[in-house]
Amino acid sequence: MGKKTLVPIGPYHPLLEEPEFFKLYCDGEIVKEVIWETGYNHRGIEKLCQSKTFEQVFYVVERICGICSTSHPFAYANAVESIPGVEIPERAKYIRSIVGELERIHSHLLWVGLAGHFLGYNTVFMWAWKYREPVLDMFEIITGNRNNYAMFTIGGVRRDISPEQATQLLNVLDDVKIKTDLLVGAVMDDPVIHARLKGVGILTAEDIHDFGAVGPTARASGVDIDVRRDDPYAAYDMIDWKVITAVGGDVFAKAEVRLLEMYESITIIKQCLEALKKTEAGDIKVKVKEIPPGIGIGHAEAPRGEVFHFVKSDGGNSPVRHKIRAPSYTCIPTFRKSCVGGTISDAAIATAAVDPCYCCTERMSHVYNYNTGKHIMSAAELIKLSQEKTKSLKAKLKV
Repeated sequence: MGKKTLVPIGPYHPLLEEPEFFKLYCDGEIVKEVIWETGYNHRGIEKLCQSKTFEQVFYVVERICGICSTSHPFAYANAVESIPGVEIPERAKYIRSIVGELERIHSHLLWVGLAGHFLGYNTVFMWAWKYREPVLDMFEIITGNRNNYAMFTIGGVRRDISPEQATQLLNVLDDVKIKTDLLVGAVMDDPVIHARLKGVGILTAEDIHDFGAVGPTARASGVDIDVRRDDPYAAYDMIDWKVITAVGGDVFAKAEVRLLEMYESITIIKQCLEALKKTEAGDIKVKVKEIPPGIGIGHAEAPRGEVFHFVKSDGGNSPVRHKIRAPSYTCIPTFRKSCVGGTISDAAIATAAVDPCYCCTERMSHVYNYNTGKHIMSAAELIKLSQEKTKSLKAKLKV
Protein backbone atom coordinates (compact mmCIF):
# COMPACT_ATOMS: atom_id res chain seq x y z
CA MET A 1 0.00 0.00 0.00
CA GLY A 2 1.20 3.52 -0.77
CA LYS A 3 1.29 6.38 1.67
CA LYS A 4 -1.95 7.26 3.40
CA THR A 5 -2.76 10.96 3.13
CA LEU A 6 -5.39 13.13 4.83
CA VAL A 7 -6.80 16.13 2.96
CA PRO A 8 -8.68 18.53 5.29
CA ILE A 9 -11.44 20.68 3.78
CA GLY A 10 -12.75 23.35 6.13
CA PRO A 11 -14.04 24.35 8.55
CA TYR A 12 -13.64 27.62 6.62
CA HIS A 13 -13.70 27.30 2.86
CA PRO A 14 -14.68 29.51 -0.15
CA LEU A 15 -17.53 27.21 -1.18
CA LEU A 16 -18.76 26.74 2.37
CA GLU A 17 -20.99 29.47 3.69
CA GLU A 18 -20.55 28.20 7.24
CA PRO A 19 -17.93 26.14 9.11
CA GLU A 20 -17.83 22.39 8.60
CA PHE A 21 -14.91 20.00 8.53
CA PHE A 22 -14.19 17.25 5.99
CA LYS A 23 -11.21 14.95 6.36
CA LEU A 24 -10.16 13.25 3.15
CA TYR A 25 -7.84 10.29 3.73
CA CYS A 26 -5.86 9.59 0.58
CA ASP A 27 -3.52 6.92 -0.69
CA GLY A 28 -1.46 8.78 -3.25
CA GLU A 29 -3.96 10.60 -5.49
CA ILE A 30 -6.90 8.36 -4.57
CA VAL A 31 -9.42 9.24 -1.83
CA LYS A 32 -9.83 6.25 0.48
CA GLU A 33 -12.16 7.63 3.14
CA VAL A 34 -14.10 10.78 4.02
CA ILE A 35 -14.92 11.81 7.59
CA TRP A 36 -17.40 14.63 8.23
CA GLU A 37 -17.30 16.66 11.45
CA THR A 38 -19.96 19.19 12.46
CA GLY A 39 -20.81 21.30 15.48
CA TYR A 40 -18.69 24.36 14.69
CA ASN A 41 -21.71 26.60 14.28
CA HIS A 42 -24.44 25.07 16.43
CA ARG A 43 -26.98 27.76 17.32
CA GLY A 44 -29.66 25.92 19.29
CA ILE A 45 -32.39 26.88 16.83
CA GLU A 46 -34.88 24.20 17.88
CA LYS A 47 -34.61 25.10 21.57
CA LEU A 48 -34.86 28.80 20.74
CA CYS A 49 -38.08 28.19 18.80
CA GLN A 50 -39.61 26.57 21.87
CA SER A 51 -39.21 29.87 23.73
CA LYS A 52 -40.99 31.89 21.02
CA THR A 53 -44.65 32.19 20.08
CA PHE A 54 -45.87 30.22 17.08
CA GLU A 55 -45.86 33.43 15.05
CA GLN A 56 -42.40 34.53 16.19
CA VAL A 57 -40.92 31.18 15.12
CA PHE A 58 -41.26 32.25 11.47
CA TYR A 59 -38.63 34.95 12.02
CA VAL A 60 -36.28 32.43 13.62
CA VAL A 61 -36.55 29.59 11.08
CA GLU A 62 -36.18 31.86 8.06
CA ARG A 63 -32.77 32.78 9.48
CA ILE A 64 -31.55 29.20 9.68
CA CYS A 65 -30.26 29.71 6.15
CA GLY A 66 -30.24 32.93 4.12
CA ILE A 67 -30.52 30.94 0.88
CA CYS A 68 -33.48 28.86 2.15
CA SER A 69 -35.30 31.62 4.01
CA THR A 70 -38.55 30.55 2.35
CA SER A 71 -38.17 26.78 2.53
CA HIS A 72 -37.97 26.56 6.32
CA PRO A 73 -40.97 28.87 6.91
CA PHE A 74 -42.84 26.90 4.22
CA ALA A 75 -42.32 23.57 5.99
CA TYR A 76 -42.98 25.12 9.41
CA ALA A 77 -46.23 26.72 8.22
CA ASN A 78 -47.37 23.40 6.74
CA ALA A 79 -46.64 21.71 10.07
CA VAL A 80 -48.37 24.26 12.33
CA GLU A 81 -51.39 24.68 10.03
CA SER A 82 -51.89 20.92 9.96
CA ILE A 83 -52.62 20.85 13.72
CA PRO A 84 -55.90 22.86 13.58
CA GLY A 85 -56.48 21.82 9.94
CA VAL A 86 -56.21 25.32 8.48
CA GLU A 87 -56.96 25.78 4.76
CA ILE A 88 -55.25 28.92 3.51
CA PRO A 89 -56.83 31.18 0.82
CA GLU A 90 -56.17 30.44 -2.83
CA ARG A 91 -54.29 33.69 -3.37
CA ALA A 92 -51.97 32.81 -0.50
CA LYS A 93 -51.25 29.44 -2.11
CA TYR A 94 -50.17 31.11 -5.34
CA ILE A 95 -48.05 33.71 -3.56
CA ARG A 96 -46.32 31.11 -1.39
CA SER A 97 -45.49 29.09 -4.50
CA ILE A 98 -44.11 32.14 -6.32
CA VAL A 99 -41.74 33.00 -3.47
CA GLY A 100 -40.70 29.36 -3.13
CA GLU A 101 -39.80 29.07 -6.83
CA LEU A 102 -37.94 32.37 -6.90
CA GLU A 103 -35.83 30.97 -4.08
CA ARG A 104 -35.14 27.83 -6.13
CA ILE A 105 -33.90 29.90 -9.09
CA HIS A 106 -31.60 32.11 -7.05
CA SER A 107 -30.23 29.14 -5.10
CA HIS A 108 -29.47 27.14 -8.26
CA LEU A 109 -27.80 30.17 -9.86
CA LEU A 110 -25.68 30.61 -6.76
CA TRP A 111 -24.60 26.95 -6.97
CA VAL A 112 -23.77 27.19 -10.69
CA GLY A 113 -21.56 30.19 -9.96
CA LEU A 114 -19.68 28.49 -7.14
CA ALA A 115 -19.27 25.29 -9.16
CA GLY A 116 -17.81 27.39 -11.99
CA HIS A 117 -15.28 28.85 -9.58
CA PHE A 118 -14.29 25.39 -8.38
CA LEU A 119 -13.62 24.36 -11.98
CA GLY A 120 -11.66 27.49 -12.80
CA TYR A 121 -14.52 28.96 -14.86
CA ASN A 122 -14.71 32.29 -13.08
CA THR A 123 -16.60 33.83 -16.02
CA VAL A 124 -19.44 31.39 -15.31
CA PHE A 125 -19.20 32.41 -11.66
CA MET A 126 -19.62 36.11 -12.53
CA TRP A 127 -22.40 35.47 -15.08
CA ALA A 128 -24.43 33.30 -12.71
CA TRP A 129 -24.25 35.79 -9.87
CA LYS A 130 -24.99 38.69 -12.19
CA TYR A 131 -28.07 36.90 -13.58
CA ARG A 132 -29.17 36.18 -10.01
CA GLU A 133 -29.60 39.89 -9.29
CA PRO A 134 -32.95 40.32 -11.14
CA VAL A 135 -34.31 37.38 -9.13
CA LEU A 136 -33.37 39.11 -5.88
CA ASP A 137 -34.94 42.28 -7.25
CA MET A 138 -38.20 40.35 -7.71
CA PHE A 139 -38.04 39.31 -4.06
CA GLU A 140 -37.72 42.97 -3.14
CA ILE A 141 -40.74 43.90 -5.28
CA ILE A 142 -42.88 41.23 -3.60
CA THR A 143 -41.62 41.27 -0.02
CA GLY A 144 -39.57 44.43 0.45
CA ASN A 145 -36.43 42.35 1.12
CA ARG A 146 -33.82 40.57 -0.97
CA ASN A 147 -33.29 38.01 1.79
CA ASN A 148 -35.27 36.99 4.90
CA TYR A 149 -38.58 37.89 3.32
CA ALA A 150 -40.99 37.69 6.28
CA MET A 151 -43.79 36.65 3.91
CA PHE A 152 -45.27 33.71 5.79
CA THR A 153 -47.77 33.82 8.62
CA ILE A 154 -50.03 31.18 10.12
CA GLY A 155 -53.02 31.01 7.80
CA GLY A 156 -51.49 32.63 4.73
CA VAL A 157 -49.08 35.39 3.71
CA ARG A 158 -48.40 38.93 4.90
CA ARG A 159 -48.37 40.73 1.53
CA ASP A 160 -50.48 40.53 -1.60
CA ILE A 161 -49.23 40.90 -5.18
CA SER A 162 -51.06 43.60 -7.12
CA PRO A 163 -51.89 43.27 -10.86
CA GLU A 164 -49.28 45.96 -11.57
CA GLN A 165 -46.63 44.04 -9.64
CA ALA A 166 -47.61 40.83 -11.41
CA THR A 167 -47.10 42.49 -14.81
CA GLN A 168 -43.74 43.87 -13.68
CA LEU A 169 -42.65 40.46 -12.42
CA LEU A 170 -43.67 38.75 -15.66
CA ASN A 171 -41.51 41.21 -17.62
CA VAL A 172 -38.52 40.54 -15.36
CA LEU A 173 -39.09 36.78 -15.70
CA ASP A 174 -38.88 37.08 -19.50
CA ASP A 175 -35.45 38.67 -19.05
CA VAL A 176 -34.41 35.97 -16.56
CA LYS A 177 -35.45 33.31 -19.10
CA ILE A 178 -33.22 34.85 -21.79
CA LYS A 179 -30.25 34.98 -19.43
CA THR A 180 -30.91 31.44 -18.26
CA ASP A 181 -30.78 30.30 -21.90
CA LEU A 182 -27.34 31.89 -22.27
CA LEU A 183 -26.02 30.32 -19.08
CA VAL A 184 -27.44 26.87 -19.78
CA GLY A 185 -26.01 26.96 -23.30
CA ALA A 186 -22.58 27.97 -22.01
CA VAL A 187 -22.53 25.11 -19.50
CA MET A 188 -24.27 22.30 -21.38
CA ASP A 189 -22.44 22.82 -24.70
CA ASP A 190 -18.91 23.15 -23.31
CA PRO A 191 -16.82 20.03 -24.14
CA VAL A 192 -14.42 20.74 -21.26
CA ILE A 193 -17.26 20.78 -18.72
CA HIS A 194 -18.55 17.51 -20.16
CA ALA A 195 -15.10 15.97 -19.88
CA ARG A 196 -14.54 17.42 -16.41
CA LEU A 197 -17.86 16.45 -14.79
CA LYS A 198 -19.10 13.29 -16.48
CA GLY A 199 -18.18 10.16 -14.60
CA VAL A 200 -17.14 12.17 -11.52
CA GLY A 201 -18.78 11.75 -8.10
CA ILE A 202 -21.25 9.09 -9.24
CA LEU A 203 -24.14 8.11 -6.96
CA THR A 204 -26.33 5.21 -8.07
CA ALA A 205 -30.04 4.95 -7.35
CA GLU A 206 -29.16 2.32 -4.75
CA ASP A 207 -26.78 4.79 -3.07
CA ILE A 208 -29.56 7.37 -2.95
CA HIS A 209 -31.89 4.93 -1.22
CA ASP A 210 -29.17 3.78 1.19
CA PHE A 211 -28.39 7.33 2.34
CA GLY A 212 -31.94 8.66 2.01
CA ALA A 213 -30.67 11.50 -0.20
CA VAL A 214 -33.24 13.91 -1.62
CA GLY A 215 -33.70 16.78 -4.06
CA PRO A 216 -31.53 17.29 -7.17
CA THR A 217 -28.98 14.86 -5.71
CA ALA A 218 -31.56 12.06 -5.87
CA ARG A 219 -33.19 13.14 -9.12
CA ALA A 220 -29.79 13.25 -10.86
CA SER A 221 -29.52 9.51 -10.15
CA GLY A 222 -32.90 8.77 -11.72
CA VAL A 223 -34.81 8.68 -8.41
CA ASP A 224 -38.06 10.46 -9.29
CA ILE A 225 -39.04 12.12 -6.01
CA ASP A 226 -40.31 15.65 -5.35
CA VAL A 227 -42.46 16.72 -2.39
CA ARG A 228 -44.25 19.33 -4.53
CA ARG A 229 -45.77 16.52 -6.62
CA ASP A 230 -45.72 13.56 -4.23
CA ASP A 231 -47.45 15.37 -1.35
CA PRO A 232 -48.75 18.61 -2.91
CA TYR A 233 -49.00 21.81 -0.89
CA ALA A 234 -49.63 25.47 -1.74
CA ALA A 235 -50.54 25.77 -5.46
CA TYR A 236 -48.40 22.96 -6.86
CA ASP A 237 -51.39 20.73 -7.65
CA MET A 238 -53.23 23.65 -9.29
CA ILE A 239 -50.75 24.26 -12.13
CA ASP A 240 -48.89 22.31 -14.83
CA TRP A 241 -45.21 21.48 -14.34
CA LYS A 242 -42.91 18.46 -14.39
CA VAL A 243 -40.21 16.93 -12.22
CA ILE A 244 -36.74 17.04 -13.79
CA THR A 245 -34.62 13.88 -13.54
CA ALA A 246 -31.39 12.57 -15.05
CA VAL A 247 -29.76 9.16 -15.10
CA GLY A 248 -25.99 9.67 -14.88
CA GLY A 249 -25.74 10.22 -11.12
CA ASP A 250 -22.50 12.16 -11.65
CA VAL A 251 -21.68 15.83 -11.12
CA PHE A 252 -22.77 16.69 -14.67
CA ALA A 253 -26.19 15.11 -14.07
CA LYS A 254 -26.62 17.16 -10.89
CA ALA A 255 -25.75 20.33 -12.78
CA GLU A 256 -28.18 19.37 -15.56
CA VAL A 257 -31.05 18.85 -13.11
CA ARG A 258 -30.50 22.20 -11.43
CA LEU A 259 -30.20 24.10 -14.69
CA LEU A 260 -33.36 22.57 -16.15
CA GLU A 261 -35.26 23.02 -12.89
CA MET A 262 -34.87 26.76 -13.30
CA TYR A 263 -37.02 26.57 -16.44
CA GLU A 264 -39.71 24.70 -14.52
CA SER A 265 -39.58 27.30 -11.75
CA ILE A 266 -40.08 30.07 -14.32
CA THR A 267 -43.06 28.14 -15.73
CA ILE A 268 -44.58 27.71 -12.26
CA ILE A 269 -44.14 31.40 -11.35
CA LYS A 270 -45.68 32.59 -14.61
CA GLN A 271 -48.75 30.41 -14.14
CA CYS A 272 -49.19 31.61 -10.57
CA LEU A 273 -48.84 35.26 -11.58
CA GLU A 274 -51.33 34.86 -14.42
CA ALA A 275 -53.76 33.21 -12.01
CA LEU A 276 -53.43 36.14 -9.61
CA LYS A 277 -54.05 38.63 -12.41
CA LYS A 278 -57.24 36.81 -13.45
CA THR A 279 -58.74 36.76 -9.96
CA GLU A 280 -60.02 39.66 -7.95
CA ALA A 281 -58.06 40.76 -4.93
CA GLY A 282 -59.24 38.88 -1.87
CA ASP A 283 -58.12 37.41 1.41
CA ILE A 284 -54.47 36.42 1.66
CA LYS A 285 -54.78 34.85 5.11
CA VAL A 286 -57.33 33.37 7.47
CA LYS A 287 -57.44 34.20 11.14
CA VAL A 288 -56.19 31.40 13.37
CA LYS A 289 -57.11 32.12 16.99
CA GLU A 290 -55.17 29.30 18.61
CA ILE A 291 -53.13 26.18 17.97
CA PRO A 292 -54.81 23.30 19.82
CA PRO A 293 -52.91 20.40 21.43
CA GLY A 294 -51.54 18.07 18.81
CA ILE A 295 -48.68 17.17 16.52
CA GLY A 296 -47.98 18.79 13.16
CA ILE A 297 -45.73 17.45 10.42
CA GLY A 298 -44.83 19.67 7.49
CA HIS A 299 -42.39 19.43 4.64
CA ALA A 300 -41.48 21.39 1.54
CA GLU A 301 -39.24 20.91 -1.49
CA ALA A 302 -36.32 23.24 -0.82
CA PRO A 303 -33.75 23.89 -3.59
CA ARG A 304 -31.65 21.08 -2.10
CA GLY A 305 -34.55 18.70 -1.43
CA GLU A 306 -37.11 17.89 1.24
CA VAL A 307 -36.97 20.05 4.38
CA PHE A 308 -38.96 18.63 7.29
CA HIS A 309 -40.43 20.31 10.39
CA PHE A 310 -42.08 18.56 13.33
CA VAL A 311 -44.09 20.70 15.75
CA LYS A 312 -45.82 19.65 18.96
CA SER A 313 -48.36 21.88 20.70
CA ASP A 314 -49.87 21.58 24.19
CA GLY A 315 -52.49 24.22 23.46
CA GLY A 316 -50.29 27.07 24.64
CA ASN A 317 -48.80 29.93 22.67
CA SER A 318 -45.46 28.26 21.89
CA PRO A 319 -44.36 24.89 20.51
CA VAL A 320 -43.33 22.45 23.24
CA ARG A 321 -41.17 20.58 20.73
CA HIS A 322 -39.80 21.64 17.38
CA LYS A 323 -37.64 19.30 15.31
CA ILE A 324 -36.04 20.36 12.01
CA ARG A 325 -34.38 18.19 9.38
CA ALA A 326 -32.84 19.97 6.41
CA PRO A 327 -32.05 18.12 3.15
CA SER A 328 -28.32 18.46 3.69
CA TYR A 329 -28.54 16.06 6.65
CA THR A 330 -29.15 13.21 4.22
CA CYS A 331 -27.25 14.51 1.19
CA ILE A 332 -23.91 15.40 2.80
CA PRO A 333 -23.07 11.84 3.95
CA THR A 334 -23.21 10.68 0.31
CA PHE A 335 -19.65 12.05 0.06
CA ARG A 336 -18.54 8.68 1.41
CA LYS A 337 -19.69 7.17 -1.90
CA SER A 338 -19.16 9.98 -4.39
CA CYS A 339 -15.61 10.86 -3.29
CA VAL A 340 -14.15 7.52 -2.22
CA GLY A 341 -12.27 5.93 -5.10
CA GLY A 342 -11.93 9.20 -6.97
CA THR A 343 -8.93 11.50 -7.22
CA ILE A 344 -8.10 14.40 -4.90
CA SER A 345 -8.55 16.83 -7.82
CA ASP A 346 -12.20 15.72 -8.16
CA ALA A 347 -12.98 15.86 -4.43
CA ALA A 348 -13.81 19.58 -4.31
CA ILE A 349 -16.42 19.49 -7.10
CA ALA A 350 -17.79 16.12 -5.93
CA THR A 351 -18.46 17.50 -2.45
CA ALA A 352 -19.92 20.70 -3.92
CA ALA A 353 -22.21 18.73 -6.26
CA VAL A 354 -24.84 18.05 -3.58
CA ASP A 355 -24.97 21.81 -2.87
CA PRO A 356 -24.38 21.27 0.86
CA CYS A 357 -26.07 23.83 3.09
CA TYR A 358 -24.06 23.76 6.25
CA CYS A 359 -25.93 26.39 8.22
CA CYS A 360 -28.84 23.97 8.03
CA THR A 361 -26.71 21.16 9.43
CA GLU A 362 -24.38 23.51 10.91
CA ARG A 363 -17.98 23.38 7.26
CA MET A 364 -13.72 22.87 6.33
CA SER A 365 -11.54 20.45 4.45
CA HIS A 366 -8.00 19.12 4.80
CA VAL A 367 -5.94 16.39 3.16
CA TYR A 368 -3.82 14.09 5.31
CA ASN A 369 -1.44 11.25 4.54
CA TYR A 370 -3.42 8.02 4.98
CA ASN A 371 -0.51 6.20 6.67
CA THR A 372 1.36 8.90 8.60
CA GLY A 373 -1.47 11.31 9.39
CA LYS A 374 0.67 14.21 8.16
CA HIS A 375 -1.24 17.24 6.85
CA ILE A 376 -0.37 17.81 3.19
CA MET A 377 -3.01 20.04 1.60
CA SER A 378 -5.31 22.91 2.56
CA ALA A 379 -8.77 23.71 1.19
CA ALA A 380 -7.41 26.49 -1.03
CA GLU A 381 -4.83 24.09 -2.47
CA LEU A 382 -7.59 21.55 -3.10
CA ILE A 383 -9.57 24.05 -5.17
CA LYS A 384 -6.40 25.02 -7.05
CA LEU A 385 -5.86 21.33 -7.85
CA SER A 386 -9.41 21.10 -9.21
CA GLN A 387 -8.88 24.18 -11.38
CA GLU A 388 -5.57 22.81 -12.69
CA LYS A 389 -7.30 19.61 -13.81
CA THR A 390 -9.77 21.71 -15.80
CA LYS A 391 -6.88 23.59 -17.44
CA SER A 392 -5.18 20.34 -18.40
CA LEU A 393 -8.41 19.10 -19.99
CA LYS A 394 -8.72 22.33 -21.97
CA ALA A 395 -5.22 21.88 -23.30
CA LYS A 396 -5.89 18.24 -24.13
CA LEU A 397 -9.15 19.06 -25.95
CA LYS A 398 -7.56 22.16 -27.56
CA VAL A 399 -10.44 24.50 -26.68
